[in-house]
Amino acid sequence: MVIPVPDSSISAAIGFAFESGIPYGEAFVKNRYIGRTFIEPTDSLRKRGVSLKFNVLRKTVEGKRVVVVDDSIVRGNTISPLVALLRQAGAREVHVRVASPPVRYPCMMGVDMGRPEDLVANRIPESGIAAWSGADSLAYLTMESMGSAIGDIHKYCAACFDGAYPVAAEEMSDKNRFEF
Repeated sequence: MVIPVPDSSISAAIGFAFESGIPYGEAFVKNRYIGRTFIEPTDSLRKRGVSLKFNVLRKTVEGKRVVVVDDSIVRGNTISPLVALLRQAGAREVHVRVASPPVRYPCMMGVDMGRPEDLVANRIPESGIAAWSGADSLAYLTMESMGSAIGDIHKYCAACFDGAYPVAAEEMSDKNRFEF
């Protein structure tokens, strides 16, 4: 079964299920009072937030092969605990599909996602992230596929994926700029 990481991945999971022919279902129950954990200031707060944010419906995944669709993996603090929760609930296999390319570069345009060394795809080779997260497999959407989904990719900022910032470093505010 294909399951989304709520709420940002629901449409991507529905699309993946439709195209793959694998049934769609929901297995995560999300605590609506916990916000975006990837922007918390410390690693311990991010991990604590994830542990409070999700529960798994055991009967939905027990004994099944599941494909978890997430919108992105930024620091990696969410995907590993989710894979572990699914395994604890009895999932036979856990495959992760990410509805974006790997986030390898920080956002200099205002999203506080951390420095390059904080980003899991910048620290661990793509081929090693599945093992690192505890998943049986992991695959990202390619830049080309993302471009075909949204149209001309050059009309959008994709710097967190490809490092090509739309403005020069000198033009970015000191608040958002990191030294490389």
